[in-house]
Amino acid sequence: GGFQDLLTLEAGLADSRLNLRDNARAFQKRLEKLTEPERIQLAQFVLQRCFLVVVSTPDQNSAYRIFAVLNSRGLDLTATDILKAKIIGAIPEPQRDSYTKKWEDAEEELGRDDFNNLFGHIRTVYRKVKAKETLLKEFEEHVNEVKTPIKFIESVLLPMSQAFGEISAAAYSAPNHADKVNEHLRWLNRLEFNDWVPPALAFFVRHRENPPKILSFVRDLERLAYFMLATGKGVNDRIERFAKVTADIEADRKIFDNSSSLQLSPPEQFAFYERLDGPIYDTLSAKARTPIILRLDSLLSDGGATYDFDVITVEHVLPQTPKSGSKWLEWFPDQILRTELVHRLGNLALLSRRKNSQASNWDFDRKKESYFRRGGISPFVMTTQVLNQEEWLPSVINARQKNLVSILDNHWRLGERKPLDKWLLETL
Repeated sequence: GGFQDLLTLEAGLADSRLNLRDNARAFQKRLEKLTEPERIQLAQFVLQRCFLVVVSTPDQNSAYRIFAVLNSRGLDLTATDILKAKIIGAIPEPQRDSYTKKWEDAEEELGRDDFNNLFGHIRTVYRKVKAKETLLKEFEEHVNEVKTPIKFIESVLLPMSQAFGEISAAAYSAPNHADKVNEHLRWLNRLEFNDWVPPALAFFVRHRENPPKILSFVRDLERLAYFMLATGKGVNDRIERFAKVTADIEADRKIFDNSSSLQLSPPEQFAFYERLDGPIYDTLSAKARTPIILRLDSLLSDGGATYDFDVITVEHVLPQTPKSGSKWLEWFPDQILRTELVHRLGNLALLSRRKNSQASNWDFDRKKESYFRRGGISPFVMTTQVLNQEEWLPSVINARQKNLVSILDNHWRLGERKPLDKWLLETL
């Protein structure tokens, strides 16, 4: 009677159960097209020539590896699928369907990929170091709530799923401050790394109902993350620092005090400022410098600018290699001065198109009219600044450099910056 039960499953079920019903209906249609002798022949084939193979493994890690090898069709089995089977399976049967629905609703809300990513971030919240074993093994060893499945779902999975959805989509909602919170989240999501997500999850699940506190946190988290980006911190340094932030949050330490791991020390502020004020195009990769320059452009537009162009590139105004006899060499005859200025913020603009290496060397007037404008205007405030200049002289670059760096300085609060040696002397 099981086959008939599948055929009559109603709508409104989880996708996995609806797929079972649809598969059963597909089989039904095919069987109806067979003659009675063909159906008898099929039944004989199933009974005599088809076999059930049982694969036994000593532990779940082995089972996962073997399944990954054997399963060459359909969706891959993930560590999250295995955890679901184990956690839901340990819930008493009268409550199992209810918690299965809660789990599957959370997965559907985030989507399968983000839901799987969430478990990696939860692992990091608890483990606080770079992964050394499989997600499945580390989750079971370090996330103690897994041992009490209902507690895990209610106090860990569901709150963190909600927080992760708001963080990754920049969709925090609250009576006030939500727009500013989401602005900071959008700029965090532009980064090439996501090591900042675990402390964000830890903070959101504890303080989500306190919008002013959430705003202060994401503001400082953006500052710390962009410091990591600008100063080229590697993955191990980032994980270690963000793990300290997570630990401070869990211990309810005063994370907005200057001594907190969330804040930048005076030497760190100095290092951040030095990188911003230096040849940023030369010292940072495209994945690092572009978010910083876009953040600067958004601040020039009072934070109201949005960027959804398919391509955004950073362009030098003064070319890296001016042509002989060009106006550039008349304005910048000293090669040392050109080298000093060419890669700094004051000489950079943004384009919503791919670079044109030939156009990069055009004289200033032609470059403005034919390259920096698109449809007569530019969507970027930084580029509009360039278009408003009649000449592009060293004095223009220096003045613009000072102005642009001061905007980032004020936004990321780098005013207490001190070189390490001076700071150590004062501290000692």
